[in-house]
Amino acid sequence: MKPSASHATLSSDGLNRTVGVWGLSANIVNLTVGGGIFILPAIVAAGLGSASIAAYLFCGFLIALVMLCFAEVGSKVTDSGGAYTYIESAFGRYAGFLTANLFIVSAFAADAAIANAIVEILASFVPVMGSGWTRITFMLVLFGSLAMINVIGIKSGMRVVLFTTTAKLIPLLLLVLIGWKDITGSNLVWDSLPSVKSVGEMSLILFFAFIGAETGLSIGGEVKNPKKTIPKAVFIGVSGVLILYMLIQTVSLGVMGDALADFQANPLAEVGNRIFGPVGLTLITLGAAVSMFGTVSGTNTNLPRVIFAGARDGVIPPAILARVHPKYITPHVAIILYSSVSFLLASVGEIKALMIASSGAILLVYLGVALSVIKLRQLQPDDPGSFTIPGGYTVPAAASLVIIWFLSHLTGPEAIGMAILVAVLTGVFFGMQWIRARVEVHSEKISAGKQIT
Repeated sequence: MKPSASHATLSSDGLNRTVGVWGLSANIVNLTVGGGIFILPAIVAAGLGSASIAAYLFCGFLIALVMLCFAEVGSKVTDSGGAYTYIESAFGRYAGFLTANLFIVSAFAADAAIANAIVEILASFVPVMGSGWTRITFMLVLFGSLAMINVIGIKSGMRVVLFTTTAKLIPLLLLVLIGWKDITGSNLVWDSLPSVKSVGEMSLILFFAFIGAETGLSIGGEVKNPKKTIPKAVFIGVSGVLILYMLIQTVSLGVMGDALADFQANPLAEVGNRIFGPVGLTLITLGAAVSMFGTVSGTNTNLPRVIFAGARDGVIPPAILARVHPKYITPHVAIILYSSVSFLLASVGEIKALMIASSGAILLVYLGVALSVIKLRQLQPDDPGSFTIPGGYTVPAAASLVIIWFLSHLTGPEAIGMAILVAVLTGVFFGMQWIRARVEVHSEKISAGKQIT
């Protein structure tokens, strides 16, 4: 019996389309504004001083190119899966397999790291949180609760996303609005123009602070009117993040000056301390914990949809991962698997090697999406109602060149780690293909034998 969807439109995946522009925009903001913004201002200030705002402008321009590519392919390919579905639709199963698995490995590692960071922050207030079984119990409650919320329905997951997005933004917005009065103008004066090389190096760091928007599009199969909603949400979400980051950097520099670079562990907490006193230190520190929780809740809402989409298409085994809950109309098996693996990795805690591979993996996914714009235009030259980037192939070509330039700045260990990861995944894919071919041949022989009998 087919599940009922009287209050929402079903996608071709059999999922409810209930997410609108503001829900998807909040999802993008929530997944992008993570723990990084609480330490980035000091890192960028150490590299560029008062001219650090230039890196934000440059990086914002670069990420805008990539997100325009996401907006176009997201309006053409509207099923769940995000970048995986886009690239698989353009280049086939092997490219889709690599994309899905690179995304998933990156997300597992990132979630485990962020969960441990939350524990460390909470342990600064309640020391017992950082010890043995208390830590593991917290991880179990965290990932178990998120799994339950997301199995119940995308609306429940999005409510958590909207709540955590609001909760994480409040201390940051207070810092910007109230901190404006404490800015010293001379702290913002550029002593000299930064070199292109130094801006590029800092932009490479900042680029990773913008990672997350692409994950927010993984719920494409549950977005209402996706051809219009996805481009609008991408524009609102990415623009909002860029403006917020620039304001935070301006206030932080204006209040702290050169001293900002000396507080690289938790610079915004120190800015909050200068503006509000001890209560500001506590507010911003807790804000960092909420921000990190928001990122984990967001990926636990979005990434299971990538697993679901891969299993649906036969790219990720086993097929049970493509099951949809008969009552809640959600990919419950994929959700439970994702939360379980994240919990196990978080409990182990040592995931530095995966984090190194993660950075290169995301850049490869971005490159695939940029190239998908070109390919899908050839496959679907006339797609009425979809969003098309102005300027012909200029934007996807520029985005591809920028991503290749970023990849060229990876360190030796990062590049080696990425190459090994891709090689292993390639071996797994063709191994699966060989097994499937053998099974098909065996089935045909059995069938032929029965016919002879």
